Amino acid sequence: MELTERYFKEEVLESDTPVFVLFWASWCTASKRMERTVTELKGEYEHAGQIKIRKVNVDKNPGIRFQYDIRGVPTYIIFNSGKIIERRIAAQSRKQLRTMVENAINVKAGEGKEL
Repeated sequence: MELTERYFKEEVLESDTPVFVLFWASWCTASKRMERTVTELKGEYEHAGQIKIRKVNVDKNPGIRFQYDIRGVPTYIIFNSGKIIERRIAAQSRKQLRTMVENAINVKAGEGKEL
């Protein structure tokens, strides 16, 4: 689930399915709380193959952090066909994150629209 700069392009930008990425830091209490929630969402949604859920440690991957202008953690970005379709910053409720994931799945299925 943890991505590095080496595999980010392949796993996220070149993915055939939407990718939900949690940008986090080990020193951030909110990031640690949200990491648990995102892991649970991964268990709920990823098995169906409709979305991938990954995380990026911004301290270990500064190139990605700068490329996507991550100024605060946790930050959540959903990519579809290499493009950002949704972005949120700060702690979110499980319901808010679930809505992000479901919206991304609907965009891929042609039921929603890109943001």
